[in-house]
Amino acid sequence: MARRKPQQIPVIDQKYASFKLDVKPSKIHRWGVYAAEDIPARRKVIEYTGERISRKETRRRSDEQGRLIYLFTLDNYWTLDGAVGGSGAEYINHCCDPNIVTVIRNGHILYMSRRPIRKGEELTVDYHFSKDIERIPCKCGAEKCRGTINLK
Repeated sequence: MARRKPQQIPVIDQKYASFKLDVKPSKIHRWGVYAAEDIPARRKVIEYTGERISRKETRRRSDEQGRLIYLFTLDNYWTLDGAVGGSGAEYINHCCDPNIVTVIRNGHILYMSRRPIRKGEELTVDYHFSKDIERIPCKCGAEKCRGTINLK
């Protein structure tokens, strides 16, 4: 099993990024990913990477106390844990009006730009958390914020 990253200042693994990106403190939540150059619409921005784990292991890690959760469901069996071998995409925050979208293609999780993104802008994606799990308040600040990260 891969080892977890020690607590440190987060970084972007540029081999998974198609554009220059930075990780900096975010107004939305802890750290955020920011465009370090202009990004055109409909382009791959970064791939979400991490250790591939089973549903059973996903449940176990979700229950660990004091652990930051960077789990992304890939399909009905696999989840990627961005806390182990993550590209830095795990620091992209939720927004109800995001500037990137998720595309799952051939077992890879890709973040694509929805519209042109200006240098210095924080990258955001709609997490689409299920309405059937614990409700998590949203702090994105979007004009049409739905008040929760969960779908309604």
